[in-house]
Amino acid sequence: MSTIAIQNETFVNLITDLGIADYTPSANAEALLAVDARYIRDLKINTGNVLFNAQYLTQKEALLLAYSVAVNEKFEPLKASFAKLAADNGATEAELAEVVACTSLMNTNNVFYRFRHFMDKEFYNTQPAGIKMSIMMNPVTGKEFFELLSLVVSSINGCEMCVTSHEKSVLQHGSTESRVFEAVKLGAVIKGLISVLS
Repeated sequence: MSTIAIQNETFVNLITDLGIADYTPSANAEALLAVDARYIRDLKINTGNVLFNAQYLTQKEALLLAYSVAVNEKFEPLKASFAKLAADNGATEAELAEVVACTSLMNTNNVFYRFRHFMDKEFYNTQPAGIKMSIMMNPVTGKEFFELLSLVVSSINGCEMCVTSHEKSVLQHGSTESRVFEAVKLGAVIKGLISVLS
């Protein structure tokens, strides 16, 4: 079997694992499939490791985090797939909805607090944010996991203030640095996956 054929088989297996068998390869994916792109194997291994072999996240948690990345990146095939896989692993409709709400709130906060951080002006820093965040008070996914979701989305969106704040909050709610590390790595890998598939 040729190297390109092996890469194609690896890609098909990746797509099958992700539950998007009807996916049509993007131009990015086609560029890798047309050559000896060893990266496809790396992508499959990395994706499998973060989604299905996590040490510090349950299967449901890993899939909910992946779902938040797909929502954040607006990639419909993986949004649908991760929602289904998470539901198959016990996620409720309320939890799935909360992931969407959390991702939306973090997009709001990431823009706002990044602006404050970039400007670093007393006027902007002392004004009340005035952004309603009642969802953070009693989340259905639990406070620790909601903060972990917030941290992953904020990491992807590059808001230093939000990342620092949510990492501190996650640990205050009983999490560990190992859990934080694994969750952020999952977010990074799924974002990289989407850059190939989209």
